[in-house]
Amino acid sequence: MHAMMFFKRMLGAALLLLLAAAPARAALDPAALAGLAGDFQSRMDAIEALGVAGGDDARRVLDALEAGHLGVIGERAVIVDGDRVRDAASGAVLELAAGDVEAITMNNRVRRTLAGARAALALTAPDRAERLAAAITLGDSPNASLLPVFERALASETDEEIRGILLRAAARVNLASADAQIRLRAVQALGESSDPAVRALLEGLLEKRDGNWVEPQSEVRAAADMAIHAIDRRIAVAEGVGTVFSGLSLGSILLLAALGLAITYGVMGVINMAHGELLMVGAYATFLVQGLFRSHLPAYLDWYVAAAIPVAFLSAALVGVAMERLVLRHLYGRPLESLLATWGLSLVLIQAARVIFGPQNLELANPSWMSGGAELAAGVVLPYNRIVIIGFAVFVLVLIWLLMQRTRLGMFVRAVTQNRPMAGCVGVPTARVDTLAFAIGSGVAGLGGLALSQIANVGPAMGTGYIVDAFMVVVLGGVGQLAGAVWAALGLGIFSKFLEGWAGAVIAKILVLVFIIVFIQKRPQGIFALKGRFADS
Repeated sequence: MHAMMFFKRMLGAALLLLLAAAPARAALDPAALAGLAGDFQSRMDAIEALGVAGGDDARRVLDALEAGHLGVIGERAVIVDGDRVRDAASGAVLELAAGDVEAITMNNRVRRTLAGARAALALTAPDRAERLAAAITLGDSPNASLLPVFERALASETDEEIRGILLRAAARVNLASADAQIRLRAVQALGESSDPAVRALLEGLLEKRDGNWVEPQSEVRAAADMAIHAIDRRIAVAEGVGTVFSGLSLGSILLLAALGLAITYGVMGVINMAHGELLMVGAYATFLVQGLFRSHLPAYLDWYVAAAIPVAFLSAALVGVAMERLVLRHLYGRPLESLLATWGLSLVLIQAARVIFGPQNLELANPSWMSGGAELAAGVVLPYNRIVIIGFAVFVLVLIWLLMQRTRLGMFVRAVTQNRPMAGCVGVPTARVDTLAFAIGSGVAGLGGLALSQIANVGPAMGTGYIVDAFMVVVLGGVGQLAGAVWAALGLGIFSKFLEGWAGAVIAKILVLVFIIVFIQKRPQGIFALKGRFADS
């Protein structure tokens, strides 16, 4: 018992010694807050200084300012805490009445200054996203007062992306230094940027004003010229990658639209003018799935796109089977009549969509995992939804290839495509193959509509603009050739985007059409010629 009492006393004494040895919480210097009681500019300078100073006490004062609890009495900054008044610097309770406090008025300029001070504090936050957002905010408009903040953050920052932003922000400040070596290092650091605004800043160093160089040192000017050329190369590469990506994105949509058309046109030789409306069916099916998830499974709304994949495929496939069974089966071998019939079916489907869903366009929400994008350089962003669509097109292409090359149905489809009479003679059920091929082709078009719904509005006429492009892909690639459809779709997408950047969208469309006409005149069979005796005859 005595031993236990002795142990408790020793433990208590040790705790008291630790508390006595621990440093007291450092309070803010009252002089740093004196500007809050001065004129408007002094108040702004004091708020900025709090962000530069950093620490929990500065954050406490800024929190009070944002909440409307910060004020002044005479030359002292205070915080109103209910009925009590605390000293803003130390946090001690003062014997003053809350009614005597003159509140600091918030306006737009105060809010902007407060946001900058908060961003300065956030540079040392534990959360990476918070630090990155703060670095971007401060890096857009750095000033000399923020240089200590950047240096303090760089001393502890390990993330390379954030360090790069902070280094460039500090370099922009150091361009105004009186030391030529500091300016030289700043120019070299800015040369690693891809921001056009940084390029314009460096160009200013190479100008003359009143007959004198803005940058007096020739060594610094030479470094600025090299940095400008490096930025130009980086921007050109980023823009080229962005254009290729846009072309791949367009090509992936054209591929999904043309894959099904390549199957049906290759097997049956039917020019299906209603193929674009099958994209519309898949898009509206996706819209209905989204509505069901919003009503019954809101917690899983982000996954409605995955659930819509089989629904869009089956919906478009069933519509395609109905078209083939009821209309096209009776028009085989009569291309003009089948073309007019499918054109009429496209009008019927468009009007049905208007009656059921209304004539207005509908916008589908992207899931959170498809929102945003990856930034290559300033102004060049690769949207996540288009990245997913490219991956989805590759996924569908692989499935179709496996179906055509590794299954009995695929063998039948290839046989009918190459030589229908001979395939029928050896026992291939050509009528059933026609129906299944049309169902598969229509289902793939429905998947194209699902992909299209994530980057464009859904409406009754949404498929009309893709039917001509889909036919161009099929004809250019070679009838019934999946490899040709892939090359043609991606090639047309990339070629069109480069032409649009050079000549505009309308001229680019005309040039693409002229190119295809000339190509078909020289090579009527397309990129990949159909093989077989029937094809050669």
